[in-house]
Amino acid sequence: MSCPELFRILMHLWLLLLLLAPGREQTRVPPKAVLELDPPWSTAFKGEIVTVRCMDFNSLTKRPTTWWQNGKVLKKVSEIIQIKSSGDYQCKTPGSSLSDPVHVEFSSGWLILQAKHPIYEGDSVTLKCLGKKEKSIIQRDYYKDEEKIFGGSNLQQIIINSVFMDPGEYKCTASGKLIIPWTETSNSLRIQFQELFPHPVLTARPSQPIEGGPVTLTCETQLSPWKPDVQLQFCFFRDVQTLGSGCSSSPKLQIPIMWNEDSGSYWCQAATTRITKKSQRSQIHVQRIPVSHVNLEIQPLEGQLIEGHKLVLICSVAKGTGNITFSWHRDGRGILGIKTQHSQLAELQLPTVTERDAGRYYCTADNNNGPILSKKISVTVKIPISNPVLTIRAPRALAVVGDLVWLYCEVQRGSPPILYQFYHENVTVGSGSAPSGGGAFFNFSLTVEHSGKYSCEADNGLGSQHSHPVSLKVTVPVSCPVFTFRSSQGQAVIGDTVELHCESLRGSPPILYRFYRENVTLGNSSAPWGGGASFNLLVNTEHAGNYSCEADNGLGAQRSEVVTFSVIGISRSRVGAATAGVTGLLLGLVITAVLLYCFGTRRKSGGTSAMGMPSYNPCVHQEPSSSRPPPSNPEEPICSEPLAVLDLQPVYSNVNPENTNLIYSQIQNIQHTNGNLANSPRVHREDTGPVVIYSELKKSHGNDFAKHTSKRESIHEDATGNYENV
Repeated sequence: MSCPELFRILMHLWLLLLLLAPGREQTRVPPKAVLELDPPWSTAFKGEIVTVRCMDFNSLTKRPTTWWQNGKVLKKVSEIIQIKSSGDYQCKTPGSSLSDPVHVEFSSGWLILQAKHPIYEGDSVTLKCLGKKEKSIIQRDYYKDEEKIFGGSNLQQIIINSVFMDPGEYKCTASGKLIIPWTETSNSLRIQFQELFPHPVLTARPSQPIEGGPVTLTCETQLSPWKPDVQLQFCFFRDVQTLGSGCSSSPKLQIPIMWNEDSGSYWCQAATTRITKKSQRSQIHVQRIPVSHVNLEIQPLEGQLIEGHKLVLICSVAKGTGNITFSWHRDGRGILGIKTQHSQLAELQLPTVTERDAGRYYCTADNNNGPILSKKISVTVKIPISNPVLTIRAPRALAVVGDLVWLYCEVQRGSPPILYQFYHENVTVGSGSAPSGGGAFFNFSLTVEHSGKYSCEADNGLGSQHSHPVSLKVTVPVSCPVFTFRSSQGQAVIGDTVELHCESLRGSPPILYRFYRENVTLGNSSAPWGGGASFNLLVNTEHAGNYSCEADNGLGAQRSEVVTFSVIGISRSRVGAATAGVTGLLLGLVITAVLLYCFGTRRKSGGTSAMGMPSYNPCVHQEPSSSRPPPSNPEEPICSEPLAVLDLQPVYSNVNPENTNLIYSQIQNIQHTNGNLANSPRVHREDTGPVVIYSELKKSHGNDFAKHTSKRESIHEDATGNYENV
């Protein structure tokens, strides 16, 4: 038989003799089980195995043992287990109460600091600094809370004397030298202390002494069986007065006679040479006859109950002897319960209260001298709120900008008053209250930013509840669209493809665009994701006229401004072939005439072009104003003016009156519209009438073409004097 096993058997025998010794009462609470470690260190290297034994000092026979690791029950029933993972371990047997937790750490480090287990209050502590390769260590140092407490040598173990539940952290370092000096630091360690004995509990027998009778006071505590050599001293007190002959080794004190004046606050003290612990104070009332001052106490206090919780009714008497019969009542229901006991108070529990348990309660006490009633106490039952339901109320199926929307939050059950909070994307937007129960409203006028998820929260002081989120999509009506022509050429000629573009700057998609000529529908196009839409038109002579477009997203259609579109009567191929001779001759003259005209007009207005050339007002690029104030209400529909489009009139063929030597050629007819001219750089706002440019030339003959070609400068000079503006 090994020495540890022999020691355990001797400890069991000693404890059994101690428990059976005469004059010693067995405590009502079984002693705690104790964990024994083998090896007896609370820290080990990872990969090692530690054997843990559950010590039950009340029995020598093996009993089923329950184990816990980190608060979870292990599937182990033997008194010995082997562990290799870190954690807090506890055990319990049928003959003991739950042991104190013991933390066992398996470290993956090179160096560990170990402390022996168990360590009791006031014990000396052995610390061991252990490395994986002990031979390579030259020096070890020990620290407490980062301050060195021992060092300068290579001691594997040190002893710290008389430690009293010190919460400090310990660690050690080891150093050596191979090729270069090295130092390793261990894990941090908190010493796990075991109670030498718990705080004592003072008991009185009888607990309700009768005036003139005896009472026995007992100072109950439990010394650890691991410390059989420790002696305890017991002292008894009433208020600040020491009772008896002072402190002694006996945990009992007998008072032969108790009088009413002896009632008061009693307590006791248990102490060793190093440790002293006191009990809580106990009120001892010496009883007299008859029963009086019956009192009913309700828990929770003030009778504020929550549905589903427990109601405790405590009936007590200030004075009374012998067995007392207690009864509990509620108005309109009769007797709730009866108890008879030798005590000054009794308790009745209603485990789960409902709304029907509200009312006025009282109790009675009787010790064969007639029942005495307590005062009545009103009990109210408050109901926790259920999950609220959020509904969104709008004037129409689609939520439109500018609509007044109501958020309504309501719970089906819950005691008032109820406070409601309204949230948009988890941000509080408003609140409301229902002092008498029911729901609450919150309203606001919609803007585009109000789209998103909404929820509400209800709270009546018994815990808040949150509703499910409800999505709200705000729809924006379309603004007045802008209609424009887009062509790859400067002018629209028969056979060209012109793009008709319509776009609303604001409006929720999808948007349907319709295109009109003289209020007759040409076609339509949609923009599922917003933006504009286009419609292509192959130009012929019938396409001249007034054009417009319409945008609609289901919230009302908006019509653009009317734009006039003109078509040149000759296709580009015919114009190029028919006028290749004459038009080529006239091109230089026309350009010169236009430049000189712009120069003359610009000179009158005092302006010059960007190149230093005189320029005519329609040639000036007019930038849109950036200093205009924004609309006062950005949510109101803005009907923007359409971009200005030049009214291109037909270019007529050359006129050659008979018997004359003149050719009249109309170069361009510029029409101005009342639309927005900010995007038309070649049109001046103040011009209201058309501008027609003519060129007057002398009649040309077939052999003149070469002359004009070789004398381009002289032709330009002649042209400058032969045009007029009408």
